Amino acid sequence: MVNPIPKWLVLILILLTLSFTTRNASAQTGATLIVSPQGPYTTISSALDDAVDGDLIEVHGGSYAGPLEIDKSITLSGFDWPVIDGKNSGTVVKLTAPGSTLRGFVIRNSGASLDQENSGVAGEAPNLLIENNRLEETLFGIYLRKASGSIVRDNLILGKDLDLPRRGDPIRVWYSNDTLIEGNTVDNGRDVVLWYSENLTVSGNTVSNGRYGLHFMYCDDAVITNNRLIFNSVGTFMMYSRRLNLINNTIAYNHGPSGFGIGLKDMDDAVVEGNLFLGNRVGAHLDNSPREVDSIGTFEGNLFAYNDIGVNLMPSVRHNRFSGNSFIENQEQVSIGGGGMTQDNLWTVGGKGNYWSDYAGYDQDLDGIGDEIYRADRLFENLVDRYPDLRLFSYSPSAQAVDFAAKAIPFVRPQPKMSDEKPLMAPQFPNDLPSLPFESSPWLPWLSTGLVAMGTIILFGTRNHSISPRSTAATSPHVDSAVSGEGAGESRMPLIHITGLTKRFRGINVVADLSFEISSGEAVALWGPNGAGKTTTLRCLIGLIPFEGQILVNSYDVQKHGKIVRSLVGFV
Repeated sequence: MVNPIPKWLVLILILLTLSFTTRNASAQTGATLIVSPQGPYTTISSALDDAVDGDLIEVHGGSYAGPLEIDKSITLSGFDWPVIDGKNSGTVVKLTAPGSTLRGFVIRNSGASLDQENSGVAGEAPNLLIENNRLEETLFGIYLRKASGSIVRDNLILGKDLDLPRRGDPIRVWYSNDTLIEGNTVDNGRDVVLWYSENLTVSGNTVSNGRYGLHFMYCDDAVITNNRLIFNSVGTFMMYSRRLNLINNTIAYNHGPSGFGIGLKDMDDAVVEGNLFLGNRVGAHLDNSPREVDSIGTFEGNLFAYNDIGVNLMPSVRHNRFSGNSFIENQEQVSIGGGGMTQDNLWTVGGKGNYWSDYAGYDQDLDGIGDEIYRADRLFENLVDRYPDLRLFSYSPSAQAVDFAAKAIPFVRPQPKMSDEKPLMAPQFPNDLPSLPFESSPWLPWLSTGLVAMGTIILFGTRNHSISPRSTAATSPHVDSAVSGEGAGESRMPLIHITGLTKRFRGINVVADLSFEISSGEAVALWGPNGAGKTTTLRCLIGLIPFEGQILVNSYDVQKHGKIVRSLVGFV
């Protein structure tokens, strides 16, 4: 027969269980320790000594000495921007306990040793939260080592005032999977380094005045979205990774020795979608991307505008698909490193091509797609691809003469380096992009409004009579004009008189029955989409090409007295 358990023993076990549960609940809830110049704790170190896992340390104002090591899973939260000062020695704050939080501090004056990687904050444990801090005069800013699942959010990171090669990285993520880098502002650093880390999310950050905005390597399945990468030597350089998603970023004014907006090297199955590439030396540079024969690079809905080169492809690049992108006024829309032609890259996907601002075709059936193939076959561009130093002569009469010769003598014209079978007639602009910083200046909108108003007064002011095309044909340009100078309301003899101007190419009306007059003192604007006939109208006006109808310039018939007319006008 088993002896029954004594009641006194049962009572002791119950009391012990209740005691343990109470202590455990207390530990989970955590105590709050207050640090301030007035106490009860006057140093962060003394509060850390007394804290246990789960505690909250509130630090109110003041300046506190570093270095600090947080080796307990606690929350260290600053109020009224307390300062942790490293006194220019070593790393200022080190987080070595999982699940620690650091927020609300000014962290300044790390050491300046690159080989020791002196940092503002070094995280060496998983699931850290580092948010809403201001880092000043730190060599490396926030450095995560083997800190998977961590969050770096809403920090301002300002590097030491050193020459670019001597700076540290404002953010470095090393062997830290599933990390979120969000809403940070980084300036005057070296590179934001993202290495050997999978499933990264980099969103809503601004990185400026560094070397590589993002330096990305061996990071599969990353999402990089809604960032601003501006005024760096390179916006972002990405290497040796798979399934990158680069979506809705503003990448602008990156003009170092290479000056890439983005550089892709050995990147497989990258998706580059809805980004703005503005004012870079090269919008996108592709080198051996993708690297695997069964991988595809996708470029869709991006805007490449006012770059020296829109897209630069190395000769070996294959298996990229470009559709729905807009190439606007890049000095060279597409370049092939070393010259030649692109191979096995598609510029029309699913019946949809790209918009090209230098496309000279037309859209007779008004379906939004050009009726002629867009070909990049300028001889001068071909020469520049092979001999980059010739770029010095861009926009010069020599460059124009070379291209004119290629058009006049077809056997001189090079093979097209690429062609788009379904070019778009109108540009497409990405939505929800991060704005450029100057838009936030309070006086800039007023200045812009003033300039627009001045332009409107000069070009599109009210007239006392209407000038418009006689025909409403969609292929004709629209004409508007403004009268300036004294006596604007007086009747004037027209200096230019156009009646029934019609121009056909291969039986297609490019300008259809256009009539208008221009008097002395008027400024006139022609506007319309590619192929509307604007340039054709001007060439007819000075007698460079034959036409139907009549054009009188200062009473001279252009078709009979073309040389005299051209001696009276300037044309660019």
